[in-house]
Amino acid sequence: MQNSYQAGRHFLQIPGPSNVPDRILRAMAKPTISHRDPEFQRLGRDILDRVRQVFKTDQPVIIYPSSGTGAWEAALTNTLSAGDRVLMFETGHFSMLWEKMARKIGLDVDYVAGDWRHGADPDVVEAKLAEDRAHKIKAVCVVHNETSTGVASRVAEVRQAMDRAKHPALLLVDTISSLASLDYRHDEWGVDVTVACSQKGLMLPPGLGFNAISQKALAASKKAGLMHSYWNWEDMLASNKTGFFPYTPATNLLYGLREAIDMLLEEGLENVFARHARHGEATRRAVRAWGLEIQCLDEREYSGVLTAVRMPEGHNADAFRTAVLEHFNMSLGNGLSKLQGKVFRIGHLGDFNDLTLMGTLSGVEMGLVVAGVPHTKGGTQAALDYLAKA
Repeated sequence: MQNSYQAGRHFLQIPGPSNVPDRILRAMAKPTISHRDPEFQRLGRDILDRVRQVFKTDQPVIIYPSSGTGAWEAALTNTLSAGDRVLMFETGHFSMLWEKMARKIGLDVDYVAGDWRHGADPDVVEAKLAEDRAHKIKAVCVVHNETSTGVASRVAEVRQAMDRAKHPALLLVDTISSLASLDYRHDEWGVDVTVACSQKGLMLPPGLGFNAISQKALAASKKAGLMHSYWNWEDMLASNKTGFFPYTPATNLLYGLREAIDMLLEEGLENVFARHARHGEATRRAVRAWGLEIQCLDEREYSGVLTAVRMPEGHNADAFRTAVLEHFNMSLGNGLSKLQGKVFRIGHLGDFNDLTLMGTLSGVEMGLVVAGVPHTKGGTQAALDYLAKA
């Protein structure tokens, strides 16, 4: 008889959704309460106040029952009008989806072509804005951590480039896979709208979308002409002042969010960022020792969230991933659109420690053997040596 049961836990090592810790699962199991009662009001006020620390902002953070895609749409429709020009950068699959949305809702997109191995170039930002003497560009949109490639754009340098150009465009940043994993500073970096969601560094299931908004973005929303109702900031902010929401919130996800904020602040955000950076470096050392190639080419843009690994010529990443899943019950991220079959992605984010990483890398190394992928042995050992010393 075929054995359909695999002993041990499943290793979910994709770059999101990330593993949900037991503490958060238990918090979400609380009974649902009325979202119009004082108990919920206390929950709402606590979350809306403390979640700002995760974004490193003193400004409002709006929470939607939505995916990250919904939070994208909220950012665009609350700040822009039909025909407005926006500057976007092709850094990977998710930048393409954001660009596609922008065109669908009536924006004029200047989409800077990219090779999917580099982030948004601050020099190009400065040059494009310097040329735009009529200030037709109303927003610069950047994906902070491109989940499909493992490339992290240098947002602080993008803001510096905008400042050098003395251009009034808004800065909109997608932190869907970077928030609570990579160092991010909404206020200090002069970001106008930060887009985020729940299922990555916040360690929750999918279902919550976020907009952190500057006063400049709020002023722009008063003049924005794109149609929106569900995504309306004004309605949300009015209700949020009292700890409530203008429509039914995802109460049990908010329980989980409260617990996630507790966990992040208990560890300390700087420690969280250092942990992710350390695991990213250990993973890259393993990849190099195997003789494989990292998708990201600029070490300044290495991601602590995930590592995308290029397959040797003639070998298919999806066949490799299938072998790893079947033999070791571990899920790795697949290559998306232009990178389908060409890369696999190792997620090392969220509730993740050294032993989890070593289990993950061991599974990858055994998978390379099982799938017949040419490599040099010893990548797992290289990571272990680094972790033991670091």
